[in-house]
Amino acid sequence: MTSPFDAPSSPAATDDRDANPQYVLPLVVRLERDTPPARTDALETSARAVLTLLADPRVTDPDGEWAERVTAWEDARIRKVVRRARGGEWRKAGELPGITVTGESAEVRVFPPVPLDGWPKELAKLQVSGTDLDDPAEPAAPAPGIPVLWLNPELEMSAGKTMAQTGHAAQLAWWRLDDTRRKEWAEAGFPLAVRTATPAAWAELTTADLPLVRDAGFTEIAPGSCTVVADHPALR
Repeated sequence: MTSPFDAPSSPAATDDRDANPQYVLPLVVRLERDTPPARTDALETSARAVLTLLADPRVTDPDGEWAERVTAWEDARIRKVVRRARGGEWRKAGELPGITVTGESAEVRVFPPVPLDGWPKELAKLQVSGTDLDDPAEPAAPAPGIPVLWLNPELEMSAGKTMAQTGHAAQLAWWRLDDTRRKEWAEAGFPLAVRTATPAAWAELTTADLPLVRDAGFTEIAPGSCTVVADHPALR
């Protein structure tokens, strides 16, 4: 799902973003017909995939091969598109430069940003809509001390849309952390959980000084909708 978002912690100036060249971060979730991943696992894996790319030396090194594209992407609206693939489509996507991140059952491959109209043909043909997943059981409470990406309990979003939103929230948390905290999180393998907040907890979270995703409303939900709060212990 294409999910530009507005966030005060963005490194780009709000007034300048639309005038800059627009890029998108592609994510592809493996969705085999008979063995789909659990929804929460896919949401968490998508968030960790975004973080893994942001921490990769090809991005963090100013001379890294992906650094220029990531900078251009972050200087415009932060767009992410989640597509699905299976079988041969997944194998072909895996041949393109990118990083595959695995969860308990989910596999998500993240690629360096591409221009909005410059998608590789192997990715452009993959489907966006219809990425719907379920949890076989209610997710357990998050492990103590790990970051939690809290979903708005009042919004209904497809799995693909929500995967983009959890990726946004993880990115906002990453921007707010100092270098030491970033290194610690990366070395630990980016532990995190995605859960739906209770209405009362959501009201408290959205008034705290925590990263909050506000969606631009291009797909599924109204512009300005608050979708996810990133509750990282280091930001409390």
